[in-house]
Formats: sequence, structure tokens, C-alpha cells
Amino acid sequence: MNLSKSKYCSGLQCKKLLWLEENKPEEKEESNESILEQGTKVHDYAKKLFGNYTNIEYNPELKVMISDTQRALKENTNIITEASFTYNDNFASIDILKCTKKGYEIYEVKSSSEIKDIFIDDISYQYYILNNLNMNVVKCFIVYINNKYVRKGELNLDELFIKEDVTDLVLQKQKEIEKNIKDINSFMENKKEPDDMISENCFKPYDCPFFKYCTKHLPKKNVFTVPNLHLDKKIDFYKRGIYTYKDLLNEDLNDNYKKVLDYEVNNKEDYINKDKLKEFLNTLTYPLYFLDFETYSVPIPEFDGVRPYEKIPFQYSLHYIENDELKHKEFLAVPDKDPRRALAESLVNDIPKDICTLAYNMGFEKGVIKNLANLYPDLSNHLMNIHDNIKDLMIPFQQKDYYTKDMDGSYSIKYVLPALFPNDPELNYKNLDLIHNGSEAMNTFAILGTMDKKNQEEYRKALLKYCKLDTYAMVKIYYKILEKVK
Repeated sequence: MNLSKSKYCSGLQCKKLLWLEENKPEEKEESNESILEQGTKVHDYAKKLFGNYTNIEYNPELKVMISDTQRALKENTNIITEASFTYNDNFASIDILKCTKKGYEIYEVKSSSEIKDIFIDDISYQYYILNNLNMNVVKCFIVYINNKYVRKGELNLDELFIKEDVTDLVLQKQKEIEKNIKDINSFMENKKEPDDMISENCFKPYDCPFFKYCTKHLPKKNVFTVPNLHLDKKIDFYKRGIYTYKDLLNEDLNDNYKKVLDYEVNNKEDYINKDKLKEFLNTLTYPLYFLDFETYSVPIPEFDGVRPYEKIPFQYSLHYIENDELKHKEFLAVPDKDPRRALAESLVNDIPKDICTLAYNMGFEKGVIKNLANLYPDLSNHLMNIHDNIKDLMIPFQQKDYYTKDMDGSYSIKYVLPALFPNDPELNYKNLDLIHNGSEAMNTFAILGTMDKKNQEEYRKALLKYCKLDTYAMVKIYYKILEKVK
């Protein structure tokens, strides 16, 4: 088959993954467009490290790209981006190809903040092609993000990126590449879909976009849905034919897992420790506030004082119960502008001092507030007062003082909410428009500024509805606890 560097890497992770990409692409879960867009941005900035360059434009007719590359080489172009080559039906576009008097240098750009094994496989495949075309490749580099860099004024690309020489590792890989290519091509000759190949490779180095398809034969609750069970254990059980919760009950697992499995298999009634729930409720005071933040992170820091992938708060929802009345406030930043100061000012206006505030998994909210307090000394006293008066609604579920089988052993709100309100469409995130989870919210805000006015307005409304549901869900959970202790 015509093998590109991305297909080669897919084949290394799992040959069935590549087979499905070629034969059943409709079963693939959608890629995250925001992540792809951020990756493109990283590549664009990395190219600027090298000054002037000639870019080989993408063309579905690969021979056009190859021809354009040869033309650029004949013109003695110093830097070529997306330089394209083929050898024995193996194709690669080089992110950055530097032509020097001593020979060629390959630069593979990654938006990661560390070098992964798969990156070495990727660039080694590129070297293999160029080397077999008798091109003298003298150096190979991975270009990746320096997560210790802090932006001050204009971006300093030399500090933002790390260029690491991996030539020795690439040379060590060369012997195995020919065999890998042969094995992949042989496997791809299968006309019939390969049998089940569930393994560690479903999750490493990347989560497989066909995992849902490949596990469709399993019951809804299976060995892979047991919360917090180590991946190695799950794979080991699966390989031994232990798929269901009932199967797992007979295995050597600790008491916490046994409890989860026992509740599910034997359909046990809800466990409610009223004394402990009352004890928790007695730590709360009115008026009672419910707070939830949304944050986003990008590889290229957009604002002064920000590191790559630093979490930037851009939104919050605030429900509060005052005089037995439920009220709501909210904040959503405008895109392409540092949201932190405006958000911090809004927060201290919306939450008075000495107010009891509930969060779910409060470590996250407290962390956001503490960072804002450190950033803005004039607001620090008020922000830290909010910080010090936060209580955690997660505690009763974390300590299993309120437990149902549908929580699957988890105390995450993603499990707790549908377990307590299984048939409430008002609390079903799937019924929301456009934004259904935190990842979608984060990724949407990261690209909000690139949208046209109409789409931006629609997505802003969706972000507000999503975050509002987060705190409304907390209110409903709180009321459910009150109901159970009566």
C-alpha cells in the first residue's frame, strides 16, 4: 500500500487501527478540531525559527508535491517546509528540511512538551526514505514545546521551542523499519476484518479512535468501565476472557472494587449514611453559593506571564440560595484577550466575603482562585477569603456515605449526577446544544476568536448553558442529600 508517515505510525501502534482507517473510516470517532488547529499553529510558529522558507503546498496528487520539492532543491533553497519524498511507495512530508553544505537536517515539529517514543519512530521513518534516496541526512531533530518558558512581551521563539538532536536514536531504528513496513503491508492485504486485537496498544501512545467499535461486543458495563482499575489489570483480565462484572467478582481484587462489583451484580439497594450526611450538611451555612470554573490551555502562550499549556480560567457559573430563593450569576470572557483580570474582578463582585461556597472537587476551584490571588495583589484578600470558605460537595460521595450501584464506584460528578437523576432530561448533558462536556467547552473557547460573528454568538450561548448546568447540577445534588436525611 502507499504508506505515509502517519499511516506508518498508526500501523506501529496497532495494525488493525490502520486496517480500519483504510476500510471502515466511518467507524472512527471524530478528531478534536481544536487540537488539530493548535497543532497547525505550533507548526507555523516553529517554521519561523528558521527565517525565510519555501513551503510545499499540499496537493492530493502527491506527485505534484514531490515535483515541487525537487524544483525547490534544484534552486538551492535553504529551508523547505513540507518537503515531500517517496521511496518504494513510502511517502513522507518533512516538517522542516534544512539544506547545509554538509548535508540535510530533518526537523520534526511536535506540540508536546516532551519527546515520546512514537516521535522517534516518526522521524526515523522519514530518515529511512531520504537515506534510501541517497540524500545525505546528517542530523535529525525533534522540535517541541518548552513548558518552562514564560511569555514576556513578544514571543521568544528560541525560548518557546526546544530543538533536540535525536540522530543517534534515529540511526538505531533503521534496521527495524524495513521489517515494520513489510509486516504492515502484509497485514493490510487482509480482505476480511482482522479478529479482535484489544491490547495496551488501544491506549498507547494515543487513545485509539476505534476503541468503541472494537469493544462493541462487550456489555455496557465491562472490565474497561471499572473506574480506577489499572490499565494493565484490565488488559490482563480481558486476555483471560474475564469481561463482565460478574466474571470479575471471582477475581483477586481489593474490597473497594468488590463493593462496586457486588452492588452492580446483585442489584443492591442504595447505601445512605444519614449521620455522616447530616454531619457534612452541618458544615454549610446560608446564603449558600455553588461555583464552577471553566479553563482552557494552549501550547502557544497568548498573554504575558503565561506558560505553554497553563490553565487559564475564562468562565464561571454561580448559583446561590438566598432567602430560600435560587438565583444565578455568570461570567464568560471575550476571546483573544487575557480573561483573568476581568474574571477575578467579576468573582469578587459576585461572591461577598465570608460566604460558604460549594464546589465539586474543590481542589480545582481553589487552585484557580489561588493563582488569581497571586496574580492580582489588590484582589488577593477577597479572593483568598472566597478560597478559604469553599467546601467540597464531593465529600459525601468520595467517602461512600451516599452510594448507588449506578455510580460504578466513582465519585466523579459525571457518574454521581446520572446515578441520582437517571431520567431527568433537564440534567442530561446530551440534551445541550453544541457543548456537552468540559473538553468541548475548553476547546471551543480556544478557537472562539476565529469564528464568524454568527457562530461565535451561538457558541457563547452554548458555553453559558453548559456551565450553568454544571452549577445547577450541584444544586440538585445538594437538594437530593437534604431529601435523604429527612
